[in-house]
Amino acid sequence: MRRFSQRNSLVTLNEINITPLLDLAFVLLIIFVITTPLLEQSLDLNLPSGGGTNRKVDRNDVATVEVSPQGVFVLNGRTVKNGVAQLETDLVALHKSKPNLVVNLRADENGAYKHPFAILDLCTRLGIKVGLAADPPGKPTRR
Repeated sequence: MRRFSQRNSLVTLNEINITPLLDLAFVLLIIFVITTPLLEQSLDLNLPSGGGTNRKVDRNDVATVEVSPQGVFVLNGRTVKNGVAQLETDLVALHKSKPNLVVNLRADENGAYKHPFAILDLCTRLGIKVGLAADPPGKPTRR
């Protein structure tokens, strides 16, 4: 009562069973989908040594630039009349008198992106360090 005879065992298979291949492909796909974000988020880097020691910033070396949503610039409490051109002149003069100048940039969250970006670009060209001011989390916003 055998279903297969000895003669049929020597016959080659006409079809390949691809079910195990598909199972393997899906398992590999799941492994790559799970591990790829983990590899991108946590890189083990050996950073080069360099730079100086982190020293405290002197309060006298900090200048505050504020930008309203309408694009009005205020440097250390004084309104800048001619926009970015005048701000550049003022920052160059301030940077000459204070070589360790740090600009604290305060911009309204509802303002145009171009105004803070112009200040960041200006400070980068002048070699001035920039810090962005933000409210701490959980602080209620003024509307």
